[in-house]
Amino acid sequence: MSDQPTGKNIVIGVTGSIAAYKAADLVSQLAKSGHEIHVVMTDDAQEFITPLTLQTLSRQPVTTNLYDEKQNWHPGHIELADNADLLVVAPATANTIAKFAQGIADDTLGAIHLATLAPVLIAPAMNGKMWEHPATKANVDILKDRGVHFIGPEEGLLACGYEGIGRLWPVEGIEKKIEAVLAEAS
Repeated sequence: MSDQPTGKNIVIGVTGSIAAYKAADLVSQLAKSGHEIHVVMTDDAQEFITPLTLQTLSRQPVTTNLYDEKQNWHPGHIELADNADLLVVAPATANTIAKFAQGIADDTLGAIHLATLAPVLIAPAMNGKMWEHPATKANVDILKDRGVHFIGPEEGLLACGYEGIGRLWPVEGIEKKIEAVLAEAS
């Protein structure tokens, strides 16, 4: 693996799931592969992992607030959306999936989702009952109809103590799916 950038600019959205800690491994592996990684965290994600961790691993500032844009006159979330080769949300909660399906942009990640023309890959992680709920299924179908890619969730022991579907797909599998979506988009 090379430390030289491959030219692929990946925006990683991290949402408020216990699986947010796995985003650190994903960000680290993608950066080691030479991708330029920009992390966007929801408020809820910051309850599980710190922006500093992801900033250190990505070697880029982490976006945590739609209104914390002091870099220049150009809105940072629009710049991230414009420059993205891929938007990945890992982990993605039921809440974020619902917001994406309904076009709600009340946070930075939602605004980037609406503004980007890049492919989108979602790796869900949530309680199995939430994943199987008709509302979540309908929201996933809406997004798939729009061309959004999904990977997972997988079955196993969930953080809530239940056994079933809802675990974040393994990081190695998400990495492979990212490379496949990038190749397909080229």
